[in-house]
Amino acid sequence: MDLIVLLLVILLQQNVNGLKLLSISIPPYTFRGENARLVCSYDLESEKLYSVSWYKDNEEFYKYVPSSDRSQHSYQVEGIEVDHHNSNSQKVILKHVTLDSAGLYKCEVSAEAPSFLSVKGKGYMEVIALPNGEPMITSEEKVYATGDILALNCTSSWSFPPARITWFINGIKVKSVSEMMVTQRDLVSTISSLRLEIGPDHLTEGRIDVRCESLVETSERATEHLQDLRQTHVFVQGRGSLSSPCLPLLMAALITRRILTMD
Repeated sequence: MDLIVLLLVILLQQNVNGLKLLSISIPPYTFRGENARLVCSYDLESEKLYSVSWYKDNEEFYKYVPSSDRSQHSYQVEGIEVDHHNSNSQKVILKHVTLDSAGLYKCEVSAEAPSFLSVKGKGYMEVIALPNGEPMITSEEKVYATGDILALNCTSSWSFPPARITWFINGIKVKSVSEMMVTQRDLVSTISSLRLEIGPDHLTEGRIDVRCESLVETSERATEHLQDLRQTHVFVQGRGSLSSPCLPLLMAALITRRILTMD
């Protein structure tokens, strides 16, 4: 019984005075092609460091062993390229991240004998490929008149994750009739179709204001929320009828980007 109590006291002292994980810093998102900085901060106190290991989706890709002749070791994992020159026992720099670099990252710090204590921390990183332009609106006809079917397509620029497209008529949100996604080299373009019969009530001061918005954003799990919002306006102007079409399409583009941080 006394031995059990003694062991419990020793273990308690080790937990109080031993190795501690102070913080782990994983960027919630990184843009494709940029470097990512992963930081694992710890306090050894009276312990000696045995190793620091980094994992992506439970696959080890980097290990720091100070007692080894070559302290840094890296292992082949898809989407991972370690910058050894700028990495050390507390941080790892990933070079030129790709979409395959997204995943759950874990740091494990281990102490030497006799305690063999270890501490762990983890965080999820997304990789974002922003669109390189505004959404493009195209029409089946060049000129429309009252009574015509306004047929428009809105195509987002290539991105990842895929853009969500929303239509507005005179500032009021309307539903699309169809939507499809096209993939090319891991990037996605969203194509949304709008069909609307033009009536007099759609004309405000002689025109119809059609707006297409494309939104690329991080997932709900991200602690810092990125929203990349881009819009294109189409103005159908004038008054006309089926016998006297005079509603030319005039286009104007506007790009808006906003970044929100969620607590």
